[in-house]
Amino acid sequence: MAEPQPRRNEPRLRPAPLLFEPAQVADDPERFFDLESMDDPRALLARATELTHAFRAATDRAVEFQAIAAAQLADPRRFDRLTPADIAARAEWTEDYAKKMVEFGRDLLRGAEGPGHADPV
Repeated sequence: MAEPQPRRNEPRLRPAPLLFEPAQVADDPERFFDLESMDDPRALLARATELTHAFRAATDRAVEFQAIAAAQLADPRRFDRLTPADIAARAEWTEDYAKKMVEFGRDLLRGAEGPGHADPV
């Protein structure tokens, strides 16, 4: 898994709406958000770029939530806390990465609770 790359000075991109494909279309591996049916390369580039930004923004948010969950699971105040090795096994990370994610999550939690929350992405 890739490690989080904080981009503190860049504004957070708001994702384009991800429209879900009907079940029968999703079963066809050649179809992807109807991009294959677009004939105009300008429209194709615009929509593909829009989807790329949406997926990146969704990934960034998901990584933040992973980090917050890892920090909460590793909280020493929890009677059922997990070790970084346990967290790594659950998330399919290395133990070193789990430790970094716990710290990243703690930073996010501190920022969310205190004044001047810095957006880590």
